[in-house]
Formats: sequence, C-alpha cells, structure tokens
Amino acid sequence: MIGENLKLLRKRKGVSQEEIAADLGLTRSSYSGYENGVAEPNIETLIKISEYYDISLDKFIKRDLSKISEKDWDKIDRGIDADLDGKHLRIIATTVDQDNNENIELIPEKARAGYTTGYADPEFISVLPTFQLPFLKKDRKYRTFPIKGDSMPPVSDGSFVIAEYLENWNNVKDGYPYIVVTTDDGIVFKNVYKRLEDSQTFQLCSTNPLYAPYEVHANNIIEIWKFVNYISSDLPTPGFKESDLTRAILDLQTDVKHLKNVYIPRK
Repeated sequence: MIGENLKLLRKRKGVSQEEIAADLGLTRSSYSGYENGVAEPNIETLIKISEYYDISLDKFIKRDLSKISEKDWDKIDRGIDADLDGKHLRIIATTVDQDNNENIELIPEKARAGYTTGYADPEFISVLPTFQLPFLKKDRKYRTFPIKGDSMPPVSDGSFVIAEYLENWNNVKDGYPYIVVTTDDGIVFKNVYKRLEDSQTFQLCSTNPLYAPYEVHANNIIEIWKFVNYISSDLPTPGFKESDLTRAILDLQTDVKHLKNVYIPRK
C-alpha cells in the first residue's frame, strides 16, 4: 500500500522520481524501490515523506489514498491535513527504571539540536539522563527540556522545564505555557493559543513583550508538552506593580507617623 500511495502522491504533485528523491535526500534507486514495493522506508524516511506531502503519517501508511474522498484531498492539497486529536499514529520513545516505572528523560543542551530527528528513536532516547520525581502522577509521561534565551520570564536562560506529554492537541489551554517541538525552530517554550478552526495553526507568544507572537502550522509541529514545573539556579526577582509599591510606601509613612505620635513626647 505504501508503494501505491507514493506513486499517487508523486503524480498528483507532478514531480519525477529523481526530483522527489533529491528533495528527500535519497538516491533514485532507493526511492524507486519504495514505490515498487521491493524495499520499505524506515520511520525517519516515512516522517520526511509525510512532511513533504503535508499528509498525516497515519493516513499515508494505513489508508489506500486512491479511495479517499475529494474533501480529504482538498485538505491535503491545502496543507491542512493535520492530526490534532492524537487518534492517528504519533510515535514517542520512552525509557523505564528497574521497577518498570517510566523515567523522566532530560534533554541536555548538547542533545537539543538532535531532538527533532531523534525524538522517536529508542536508541537516541535510551542514552539520555533520567530521573524520577515522586510527586508527579504515575500515569503520565514527562520529559525535561533545556530553555534558551530570555523570552519567557520568570523562566530564565539555562533553566529546565519539566513537561507532560500532550497527545490530543485540541486540549491545549489558551494562554498556558507549553514546550512545542517544531520542524523549523526545534524546542521552543511559549504561551500557546489555538487557531485551529480555519488555519490549523497555533499562536506562540512570549511573556517578554520584546518578542512578537508568531504562528506555527500544526503540520510543522512534532510534539507538544504541557508545562508542569521548572528547575533553575536563578532566584526570580520579585515584581511589584507601581500601584502596589505606592500603597506600600503610603502605609509605611502612616505607620511611622503613628509611632512618632505614640513614642515621641511633645515639647
């Protein structure tokens, strides 16, 4: 089925085997073998193909594309065939401890760049540092990500965010912080807003007003992780509203005046 689907997708796009092989970083003979059914693409290549055609991985490998409706083809052609609810194939590699409890894997800074390609590779995940936190729920999947830059105060540069894996992207809470793993920008930490009705995008916003919001299409998102906690060596600086500070000064002046009246004898 994969071979026939590849032929159909290529013909609809109007490209040759040589062109698509070059775009995917493959040899023509390798790609031709996939179309003819004499070889099977690995998971990394399957992901590249689904991204190339803007088609969900589940639909590409499980459905006979010659039988899908024109409505589905319209979504594919418009680049909005996104798997939002997690019902389709979404791969996550994980590790467990000696008691078969899922670990919290930590992505070191040196492994950050490789995460967008290694996130589904058990070998890549297996060599990551791991730990446990007893106060987290046992039936959830957690991972810890490095944070770069100053776009999300009070979480500072060099901190690590502990986040919970989100399978159904429709459950994103508008304005809540998430780790979003994208094909273009890698690991980003932002407040997220859904823009799914028409454009199937998410708006990513910083808590630092110097950084402008931007939108990412769901097809360019690999994973979404919900913020749970963070680890930092920096102590956040307390922030005060100007009105609160003014009130505190007035209260202090009142207290000082009262003390003078009580304890300082009048001449």
